[in-house]
Amino acid sequence: MVRRCAAYRARQQVKTITSWNGPIMWNGIFDGKAYDELHIQLRSSVALTVFAVGRYLDAYYKDFLTSAEQHFMLGLPVTYYVFTDSPEKVPQIKLGPQRSLKVIKVKMYTRWQDISMMRMSMISDLIESEIASNFRYIFCFDVDQVFEARFGSEALGDSVALIHAGFYKAPKEEWSYDRNKKSTAFMETGDFYYHAAIFGGLCANVKNLTDACYLSIMEDKINDVEAVWHDESHLNKYFWLNKPSKLLPPEYCWNYGMGDKSNIKIVRLRWAPKHYDTLRTNV
Repeated sequence: MVRRCAAYRARQQVKTITSWNGPIMWNGIFDGKAYDELHIQLRSSVALTVFAVGRYLDAYYKDFLTSAEQHFMLGLPVTYYVFTDSPEKVPQIKLGPQRSLKVIKVKMYTRWQDISMMRMSMISDLIESEIASNFRYIFCFDVDQVFEARFGSEALGDSVALIHAGFYKAPKEEWSYDRNKKSTAFMETGDFYYHAAIFGGLCANVKNLTDACYLSIMEDKINDVEAVWHDESHLNKYFWLNKPSKLLPPEYCWNYGMGDKSNIKIVRLRWAPKHYDTLRTNV
């Protein structure tokens, strides 16, 4: 068990622990060096999955991976698993020691919503076929993000969720849960609003999450229902029923257009500018 650094009580303006005693890893409450030393001793290894499909490959992939090599889990073995419909277009990027990359070809769905939702099934299949037997941890990322600072071993945990930058200061009644009672993702209330741009944990736990979300998505499809925020709505429902052991605050995925940055002392990962009108394909 890694101790929090003595200075963590200085962050009284933000919540640093959940009601179920899970840590919220704000800058200043942990000793990164201690986490690194522990996970090196434990021989921790990390798989990172990312989907770079359609125009997203050209627009975001290179910046995502180049910045990950500078900031993500440095000192630990990491393999990037890149899901794409165009393997031949994946740019070659020099990787550091103990780092490798595998490209997995996937079909291009007509609607971006289906790409978003079907990734749960693809991640689950990959965990079962390869990742679980080779890695202790897995993190799943959206590609339209750029690392700006340390995103290190302090983020590793049994089950890890990210607090959404757009809602962490908003009143609970504004949190964007699915309010459609016909959907399996329906929620009246919750603990936090989580962002599906990042989730992770032990391989077995992430497989449980992706399996549950996929089954819920398929049940909705049978009933001609689609959750308001697609896989993110189902992820929020899962974490409401199955509390994550560790939370990452919005500094682990910050949007500079969100407004009040007073609690954000460091931006570890930022949303890249979005161009949905040209990047997303719909019927």
